[in-house]
Amino acid sequence: MKIIDISMPITTQMPIWPGDPTVELTQIASISNGDIANISRRAMGVHTGTHIDAPKHFIDHEKTIDQIPFSKLIGEVLVIEIDKEVTMISEHVLKTNPATCLLNKIKKVLFRTRNSSLLRPFQDSFNQDYVALDTSGAQFLKNLQLDLIGIDYLSIAAFSDTILPHQILLSSEIVLLEGLDLSNAPAGVYQLYCLPLKILNCEGAPARAILVKEPE
Repeated sequence: MKIIDISMPITTQMPIWPGDPTVELTQIASISNGDIANISRRAMGVHTGTHIDAPKHFIDHEKTIDQIPFSKLIGEVLVIEIDKEVTMISEHVLKTNPATCLLNKIKKVLFRTRNSSLLRPFQDSFNQDYVALDTSGAQFLKNLQLDLIGIDYLSIAAFSDTILPHQILLSSEIVLLEGLDLSNAPAGVYQLYCLPLKILNCEGAPARAILVKEPE
């Protein structure tokens, strides 16, 4: 089998959503200084790098990250390639993509867009002009009753229209997997394994995500 890591590496130079805390990695003990072990401290926002949005992120009093069932995070997933000329994933873009018909059966989807080039190298600054779902695209996907939607940048929704697409999808308890590195994941069907940190009562969490491709 082929295993593809689709998680962003966590570094102090990685792109951060404007206003979110930066990543801090501090070594607080080291063998070279006479300590018995190497120990580091990490501080970062829960929506940094590869992460999951729970419904509570945009809808107060809704489910938190520790309440998301594993069935939504693990299983068959479709990676859809979005043409590099597309600047916004609308209902029209989805309807005219021949792979979309597979979402009648497969209930998890990851969108591979030109965003992948924005994340490499991973020490780039935040770019507001990333490809994302607009409101019509979010509503179209909501009607398909999906389990999970992922994309290769820090938000499923555009920087200029963040709230409504999130609310449309999260109100149906669709898991949003953001900050993916899909540069090595061609379009196709895979098995997804995505495990967020089990942070109680929180609206999101960093995650490690991999795709597994069985030999044909």
